[in-house]
Amino acid sequence: MAVPKRRQSKTRSRTRRAANMRKKTPEVSYCPQCGAPTPSHAVCSNCGYYMGRTLVETED
Repeated sequence: MAVPKRRQSKTRSRTRRAANMRKKTPEVSYCPQCGAPTPSHAVCSNCGYYMGRTLVETED
């Protein structure tokens, strides 16, 4: 098995590890009923619509 010739610095290995730890932006989808941006797989906060039906009654 191959062996590294030189030791990798702490900075080099930590930056590679930290590249996957960054916060990712939340996925946003648009409500098919009212068009408001909502997080995916969540009830629309504007109209209460989710998966083809109204789950939460809202005041208009």
